[in-house]
Amino acid sequence: MKNFFFFIWEVTKIVIIALLIVIPIRYLVFQPFYVKGESMEPNFSDGDYLIVDEITYRFRVPQRGEVIVFRYPNDPSQRYIKRIIGLPGETIEIEQGKVIIYSNEEGGVVLEESAYLSPSVFTLGDLRTVLSENEYFVLGDNRAASADSRRWGLLSRENIIGRALIRAWPPTALAEFEAPAY
Repeated sequence: MKNFFFFIWEVTKIVIIALLIVIPIRYLVFQPFYVKGESMEPNFSDGDYLIVDEITYRFRVPQRGEVIVFRYPNDPSQRYIKRIIGLPGETIEIEQGKVIIYSNEEGGVVLEESAYLSPSVFTLGDLRTVLSENEYFVLGDNRAASADSRRWGLLSRENIIGRALIRAWPPTALAEFEAPAY
């Protein structure tokens, strides 16, 4: 009987130590995220299971091209996944299916998106918007089926949860994600 209680005590200690390690990592460093919908196809599909890095943006600002998970501005209980297109201080223009970026250092430049979009993708809309400090312009990769900054406006920095780091499911699509070089 003494051995049984000793065994239970040892198992309890192991479970407590494991929880003390896992819970802070889960809630402060990495977070799971299930992709719902088709707004990021073909790069992310409905049902993909992602690991979101929550710590990187505490040390640096989000970069253009990174895929982020954020709280939807119109309903913070919902989580969305989109790609960062426009950065604070820039002017974003969508004209004739192209995304044009105006920054302080240069004139308008058509955004080169061939690293993650098919050349046949047409960005619907006709708009011009100026991003203030801590504002981002985000778009889905499936531009025809995405509710993004074209529809609901700019994304505040405070709503960003983190960047998509790893696709863990399905196993055949296991991948780590990096922002494309522009």
